[in-house]
Amino acid sequence: MEDKVIKMEHGAGGELMQNLIKDLIIKNIEKKEAGGVGLDELDDGGSIPLNNFRGNVVLTTDSHIVKPLFFPGGDIGKLAVSGTVNDLSVMGAKPVALSSSIVVEEGFDMNKIEEIMKSINKTSKEADTPIITGDTKVMEKEEISDLIINTTGIGFCKNPVRDSGLNSGDKLIITGPIGRHGISLLSFREGFTFESDLESDVQPINSLIDSALKAGGVTAMKDPTRGGLATALNEMASKSNLGLLIKEDKIPLTDGVESASSILGIDPMNVANEGIAIIGVKKNKAEDVLSELKKQKKGKKAKIIGKAVKENKRKVVLETKVGGKRFLEAPDGDPVPRVC
Repeated sequence: MEDKVIKMEHGAGGELMQNLIKDLIIKNIEKKEAGGVGLDELDDGGSIPLNNFRGNVVLTTDSHIVKPLFFPGGDIGKLAVSGTVNDLSVMGAKPVALSSSIVVEEGFDMNKIEEIMKSINKTSKEADTPIITGDTKVMEKEEISDLIINTTGIGFCKNPVRDSGLNSGDKLIITGPIGRHGISLLSFREGFTFESDLESDVQPINSLIDSALKAGGVTAMKDPTRGGLATALNEMASKSNLGLLIKEDKIPLTDGVESASSILGIDPMNVANEGIAIIGVKKNKAEDVLSELKKQKKGKKAKIIGKAVKENKRKVVLETKVGGKRFLEAPDGDPVPRVC
């Protein structure tokens, strides 16, 4: 019998990764009921109720590997801080502190380390979320590739927002154009040049999410990182036991992403984003939330892209630009590996 081994596709955020986490990792960890959002729920983080304080502490962690380390619009340091801050934010938490642990390969350029650390500091200041602890390890040459950063974040909220919280009739809002991170990295990595400038969307969006929460009516949130918008929408539909009806012509795309995707033969729905979120909102509050998002530069291109429905439970139906309908499936893996 052939040995079962980990493949690159298992880390790309699609269906293979979800199966790996459920069938191999979570299955072998003893779960203790904490009363909040737990490991089994596979949300963007976990929470523990603090009954004495009438609220919840939210915790998330992520390891970041990206090639190249520096790319149009950002670098691994900006990516690490933004990714962790955003995971806390889409659970409804106010990020309050981060840790940053670095594993670096022997022979790595110290000037690049300094540049990455300055980027980490700048991004944490932008997110108003300080780095308060960390760790540094050096590995022998070729034991790792360049650099790995792990960031852990802690935040607080009254009640966590779950990605499973959609109700029938809820509207779905995307806070900005999709596909910018994955498509720009692929283009830069492979040396492709296009008429339009392509840049990653990597950025902390906690202030943007905070404005949506203050407007009210938010029922579910998720940031479509690995696996892209298609994977995130399918997860939300499956966990909420509802169907999602999405209008393709409402999904915001930059000209650069649209043209590059067409040339490269890649669907921008399937690639990672690092500076947007999907927000489920009660029907009567959707326009209020959209209005608040558009007041910020990071939310200027936010749009309502669809709604949750009772039909086609646990499926995502895409209403195409030409008027037809098809199921939008989650990809098995990410066509652009090592982008987050």
